[in-house]
Amino acid sequence: MNLSFNLEDASQVAIGSFALAVPISFSEEAWRIGEKLPLSNLLLVFVLSIAFLSFFAYGSVFQSNIKYRVPVFVIRIIIAYLIAAFVVALVLSSLDKFPLLTEPNIALRRLIVITMPASMGAIIVDSFDKE
Repeated sequence: MNLSFNLEDASQVAIGSFALAVPISFSEEAWRIGEKLPLSNLLLVFVLSIAFLSFFAYGSVFQSNIKYRVPVFVIRIIIAYLIAAFVVALVLSSLDKFPLLTEPNIALRRLIVITMPASMGAIIVDSFDKE
């Protein structure tokens, strides 16, 4: 398995996250959940996102073999989540539902809620061409 994260991987992550970010970002329900979810639940959503990203990447992308590649595994999870969050931020911004400058708390809450499914789409598409 290739240990690098290249432009092809980044594009797969972006497309996968976009595929799930778009329909969810158009949902008023997702906007409101992001606004009203208690901080403890919001943190749980974030932790679940990272956990499920890790489980899927471990089993599918890395084929349960990270013994000598732990740093690569961790970096891939971080990069996948950050690209997914960036895509979600772009989509929400285009819908004028990402008030980062005027209401950063709401913007970040929406970002965390919608990045959860988007990050799963990202890692699933990223795993398609792995050995």
